[in-house]
Amino acid sequence: MCRYIGNERWHDLSYGERELEMRITDLLKPEGIKIGGAPANKDEAIDELVDLMANEGNVIDKDAYAAAVREREAQFSTGLGGGIAIPHAKTDAVSAPGLAAMVVPGGVDFDSADGEPATLLFLIAAPAGGADVHLEVLSRLSTLLLNPDFCASLRAAQTPEEVRALVDAEEDRHVAEEQAKAAGAAERDAAGYDIVAITACPTGIAHTYMAAESLEKKASEMGVRIKVETQGSGGAKNILTADDIAGAKGVIIAADKNVELDRFDGKQLYSCSVTRGINEPEELINIILENRAPLHQGSGAAAAKTESAESEGIGRQIYKHLMNGVSHMLPFVIGGGILTAIAFLVDQPGLGTAAYGSSIPAAALFKTIGNEAFGFMLPILAGYIAMSIADRPGLAPGFVGGIFAKVGYDFAYLSTLDSSGLVSGGFIAALFAGFAAGYITLGIERACDKLPSSLEGIKPMLIYPILGILGIGVVMLALNPIFALINTALNSFLKGLGTSNIVLLGLVLGGMMSVDMGGPFNKAAYVFGTAALDPASGLGTTGQMIMASVMVGGMVPPLIIALSTTFFKNRWSKTDRSAGIVNYIMGLSFITEGAIPFAAADPGHVLPSCIIGSAIAGALSALFGCTSPAPHGGAWVTPIIGNGLMWLLAAAVGSIVGALILSLWKRPLPPEETGLSK
Repeated sequence: MCRYIGNERWHDLSYGERELEMRITDLLKPEGIKIGGAPANKDEAIDELVDLMANEGNVIDKDAYAAAVREREAQFSTGLGGGIAIPHAKTDAVSAPGLAAMVVPGGVDFDSADGEPATLLFLIAAPAGGADVHLEVLSRLSTLLLNPDFCASLRAAQTPEEVRALVDAEEDRHVAEEQAKAAGAAERDAAGYDIVAITACPTGIAHTYMAAESLEKKASEMGVRIKVETQGSGGAKNILTADDIAGAKGVIIAADKNVELDRFDGKQLYSCSVTRGINEPEELINIILENRAPLHQGSGAAAAKTESAESEGIGRQIYKHLMNGVSHMLPFVIGGGILTAIAFLVDQPGLGTAAYGSSIPAAALFKTIGNEAFGFMLPILAGYIAMSIADRPGLAPGFVGGIFAKVGYDFAYLSTLDSSGLVSGGFIAALFAGFAAGYITLGIERACDKLPSSLEGIKPMLIYPILGILGIGVVMLALNPIFALINTALNSFLKGLGTSNIVLLGLVLGGMMSVDMGGPFNKAAYVFGTAALDPASGLGTTGQMIMASVMVGGMVPPLIIALSTTFFKNRWSKTDRSAGIVNYIMGLSFITEGAIPFAAADPGHVLPSCIIGSAIAGALSALFGCTSPAPHGGAWVTPIIGNGLMWLLAAAVGSIVGALILSLWKRPLPPEETGLSK
């Protein structure tokens, strides 16, 4: 597959085998480096660094990115001490990974742990959801900065080119060192470890790996055998095995996010911030060696939560919990929805009958499996929202709450046990159930902290599930009638929409798919569409019309880019034109994100053009009465799209209009930039 980072094209073999090795300087461009900066304070330093990052074309929304960096700083300072600060953010406001650097000879107060001003600043930008090779590169930089000689050389550099040359040389040295370390890993594992550790930070880019490097170096100096598992954005690395843990004297958890602790039962365990892992490795190691850490006993929550994690804003916490539920729900929705759609595709003998979709065994096979998978949508959503809030003890209550939301159980049902009168609370009820179950379970956990330590072992297996499930059950029995009324009213409204109103809804949803291309607006529109497909919603054809508008709206942005780069070559560089070809496939496959690199490079032209094109396509799809029983698949599921030819026409019209707006709006580039002859 191909990934586009800025204007560079990287060819990746399947699942990460790289044909071309990325280096730090591939992300740190000369235009992103400033020598001799003089910001008056931390805020000014962040603003200057964000401007440098924007120079590299990695930022979609400067204000949103700067806000994300400051939000990260509010959790705790990224001033590491020793004159170094590494502010960073992982956000939808970033389109492509990047680095910016500033040398500040006079220093700037960055609220560092040692109170010293920061003279060497690196800003890291990472796109939300991106866990790829670039994160390895960024983490490598963070470990290089632990070398004081390297940092001194950077501070003495006179030009951006000199900074890049120093980084390249130090990276070569570090890679060679890591290769040598990896060669002896098996022998070290066999010999066992005195201490095991985990490092993790909310972003998982810099501090995670700096803490690991600091602990490993100090342990080596002290003659202590240590193994450190890093839980970064790219996933867990150097994972601790059962044998590693069993042979160790104790465990260090240097983390500012939730870390599963059940595997360390019976071991002395010391938990602290990731910053202490960077700045106080010797103290942490001695705490374990001197038996000063308490023995860990499983609490069921199985998580280390630091003050910084809990100080996260309420809005951000809610969004994080919601996205955890949505991300786990989508495989059930997509897999079950497409299998159900295939059932209708193969069931031509049943066309026009009440048994359509299951009139023959082959169709019944797909429909049965698809319906069962799709039916898990609401319980999975609620379960994983609750788990995000209360860790594993929240999963069972959340799942049960989701079932209650789906079925619509209420107190009236208890007297008759007649399910015929039950009304599903739908998507809204499931959202509520997830959050309610999570916070109910969290309250139970905290209340149980006062119980005798002798009951510790039965909390996760007995007390939490019984009380949590009972609590959410009673709450949903009481509130489901309200959610049923809301869901019924909403469905009645949608069913009763006239042609003009359903067209307006299609226009809005289609446009939302292009606003942020995979961000909150895009996700909100998509989740609304998939929820409309749920048989429990009762929307039937109307729900399928909504889904058709959502999907066609998401297909249009990559197609706009593909058409513009093909037919208006003088508006694009040679690299852009090559990348544009891939967008034909991405657009037809309903992968909106294919347009992101182009939107990042020129948001003022690309985003409005895509929003207009997607809105037109969504409106036309609704006007033509197009329906989609499938929640994904793009053009490849056209055979099961109701009025499929008109649906493709809607996609074509929206794409062509958007491409024309974009191409006529953009100024032609000079021949030397396009690579075209005059």
